[in-house]
Amino acid sequence: MSNLPKSPNSQYETYGPTGTSFEDREGYEQLSYGAGSPDRGGYVDTYRPAYEALAASQAPTEPILPRQTPTLVQTRAFGDPAEEGEPRSGGRAAARRAARRRRAAERPDPLRRLLPQALVVAFLAGGASAFVANDKAIELSVDGKARTLHTFADDVTGLLAEEGVRVGEHDVVAPAPGTELTSGDEIAVHYGRPVRLTLDGQPHEVWTTAHTVDGALQQLGVRAEGAYLSTSRSRRIGREGLALDVRTERTVTIMADGRARTIRTNAATVGEAVEEAGITLHGEDTTSVPSGSFPRDGQTVSVMRITGTQEVHEEAIPFRTTRTNDPSLFRGTEAVDRAGEPGTRRVTYLLRTVNGVRQKPRRVGDEVVREPRGQVVRVGTKPRPDLAQDADHLNWSGLAECESGGRPGAVDPSGTYGGLYQFDTHTWHTLGGSGRPQDAPAAEQTRRAKKLYVRRGASPWPHCGAHLHG
Repeated sequence: MSNLPKSPNSQYETYGPTGTSFEDREGYEQLSYGAGSPDRGGYVDTYRPAYEALAASQAPTEPILPRQTPTLVQTRAFGDPAEEGEPRSGGRAAARRAARRRRAAERPDPLRRLLPQALVVAFLAGGASAFVANDKAIELSVDGKARTLHTFADDVTGLLAEEGVRVGEHDVVAPAPGTELTSGDEIAVHYGRPVRLTLDGQPHEVWTTAHTVDGALQQLGVRAEGAYLSTSRSRRIGREGLALDVRTERTVTIMADGRARTIRTNAATVGEAVEEAGITLHGEDTTSVPSGSFPRDGQTVSVMRITGTQEVHEEAIPFRTTRTNDPSLFRGTEAVDRAGEPGTRRVTYLLRTVNGVRQKPRRVGDEVVREPRGQVVRVGTKPRPDLAQDADHLNWSGLAECESGGRPGAVDPSGTYGGLYQFDTHTWHTLGGSGRPQDAPAAEQTRRAKKLYVRRGASPWPHCGAHLHG
């Protein structure tokens, strides 16, 4: 560089043939670093502190730039005796050099000062290496919310505990708890959600880790195409779960009016499926299975066309017989004090035809038109005498006269009783007779009348029996 021109206002001039010079308005000496030489009137500073030499010896790989020799250039006022460039000794520069030497002598040995620092640095470097080795960068996703974190945990269980993530038996963790962790691993936690699923009429309690109804159906393997869902497939499922009704599409055949109709439906009841098939039920029409039952896939349902009429019939109500003991009558004899009369009941029957076929009448109601009147009978308890010996001596002609006017072929107006002794056909047969009593000879009639007397005394003839002893 060329020397700067001297300022016209400067009180001092600066000497330095090769270095850059500075002006000092306070009158202090200026240092100029350059290639000064003694013959030019400058001072050569040959002092180098010990730490500079040590640093230079410990850094052999870096090039050592040549040190510029500082030349002390003094400033002087005009008229100074040293104007001819004579070298001067002493002064402020010499004092500064002496001070630097004293400070260098008082400094401690650089090696002793640097050794503890090096040990501390080495210790910290080793600890940092261990610290970095145990630290792991993990991506943790909890219910779809992912975040990257640093952890010292050894396995998945420790990481979840460290992050306060609790999992239950229905939750899914991948990889599984207990798996060893390495930096860069991805951990996913999916919470389970309860679903009260009614699938085709059957209730189920299931769990899913899906966040939407559509995802839950896929996870549970439920065919949703064409199915009825009680809620939207895009609806989100919260941790509290939800109730879901699913009716899958099924094939149902409806038989009606001699024709089969096969439909695809997700109806909830058989009745709905019948309506979807375009079939209308009238009056008492019904189906072969309850209309409120759930239609199964492949099921065949028959529609029954029913017509019905009612018929009313009157039926007899049998009377009850009351029997009382009578000591005035011989044992084995009975006397009817009041004849019983049956009552009348009006019964209503339903007559139905199903698909044109008449069904068995069904009783649907009844009412009593007339109450029955009970019969009162007296039963003899008197000991019977030996009638076999006395029967031949009785007045049989007097009994015959009273009963039939003595005519063997007599018949009462009702046609129930006939002959001399007015036998009814049933009694006649029990005595060994055949045919009608009025058709038998008079002697046979008398013989069988005596036999009846031996069995029952005079009770068969309550009005005319007294003539036997007259």
